[in-house]
Amino acid sequence: MASTRYQLIHLLNTNENSYISGQKLSEELNISRSAIWKHMKELEKDGYVIEAVRRKGYRIVTSPDKVSENTILWGLGTDWLGKNMIHKQTADSTQSIAHQEALNGAPDGTVVIADEQTLGKGRMDREWHSASNKGIWMSIVLRPAINPALAPQLTLMTAAVLAEVLAEHTLAEPKIKWPNDILVHHKKAAGILTEMQAEQDRIQYVVIGMGINVNQTETDFPAALKEKATSIRLETGEYCHVKDLIQQILLRFEQMYETFMQAGFPLIKAKWEYYGYKIGEKIRISTARNSLNATFLGIAEDGALLAQTEGKETKKVYSGEIEWLRERD
Repeated sequence: MASTRYQLIHLLNTNENSYISGQKLSEELNISRSAIWKHMKELEKDGYVIEAVRRKGYRIVTSPDKVSENTILWGLGTDWLGKNMIHKQTADSTQSIAHQEALNGAPDGTVVIADEQTLGKGRMDREWHSASNKGIWMSIVLRPAINPALAPQLTLMTAAVLAEVLAEHTLAEPKIKWPNDILVHHKKAAGILTEMQAEQDRIQYVVIGMGINVNQTETDFPAALKEKATSIRLETGEYCHVKDLIQQILLRFEQMYETFMQAGFPLIKAKWEYYGYKIGEKIRISTARNSLNATFLGIAEDGALLAQTEGKETKKVYSGEIEWLRERD
């Protein structure tokens, strides 16, 4: 059903300035004209205005500015990412749905999107506040043929994707805080959570979740988050069309993921460092074992944080909390 609906939307989108006959649609999709009519009625329920003219066929007059499986597929420029699309008005979290779909055999590139999450989460099981229809709450299922040790690079790649799209398609000036936060004016506007099911030398699947605060105003954030969280709208004064941003993110993600799979991490590393937050400045690194002061140098070829200690020793950090120090520290 999803494949047929996608093909129908693709045909209508390709012929959006002209009519396409029911007979041609029937032949192209190998379904009856009655089934075509039923699909059109489903699109109308989603807010599409469809003009049907006898002996001419069907034409989409207007499409809705809302998030749904149909509206995201309409005009989506990807080749494979998001062609299996799952949209929920409300979900506990897109991560949990994506995990279940992956375990049930969901294909590579499956995308799960929710208008609202009731149990959204970030790294270390921290709560992620996911306001209804104000942001992008999305998870992607991937089945990459890479060593499990390389999976953390996918988090850095996703951060580069979000930074590029926000820089190019909004008025925001995003920065990436290692490893997975997108900051705008020093406040968190987006986060990434990568989870994996793998064996010792083989990945079964990876789920990459992203939460992006898009159109929230101050009243949409709990008091505890107002000092450290923000949205694109709050920082730029710009209202953004969530559906359009989703399409741009999926297209850029597919392009960068294919680059990563074909050419490895070097280009991704360069993109990440271009948007890297406070590279060259002093930081305090806190791990489970200890904490130390150092200078942030960027990221290593394997994605680890590179830091130079006060004793001029270069260290790689794979996990930990990073705090930026003021000059007097």
